[in-house]
Amino acid sequence: EVQLVESGGGLVQAGGSLRLSCAASGFTFGDYGIGWFRQAPGKEREGVSYISSSDGRTYYADSVKGRFTISSDNAKNTVYLQMNSLKPEDTAVYYCAAVNWVTRGWYLEYEYDYWGQGTQVTVSS
Repeated sequence: EVQLVESGGGLVQAGGSLRLSCAASGFTFGDYGIGWFRQAPGKEREGVSYISSSDGRTYYADSVKGRFTISSDNAKNTVYLQMNSLKPEDTAVYYCAAVNWVTRGWYLEYEYDYWGQGTQVTVSS
């Protein structure tokens, strides 16, 4: 059974940090890139960051560039999202997702094969 399980969300003050984890199982982790998406209330889900399985390259949305860092521990089948200098506008449910092959863009939801259930991140002002 394929599983992506996010953890690490919570409530933090503006300027604070959180580290999200995405633990994967049930598929060959090294064959899949992992993306992080988020969805704020009343808004569409948006791509936040992505790490490629083939070369380890990382990608970020402009809104988080310089504040968030994505990394992967292949030995643990886990991808992390380190979030620093958090802002109230970062408040959202954060999802991780796995894609076997990106064709048009890592930030496109339809590219992804598997999704986690999400973890809530709330940043207070």
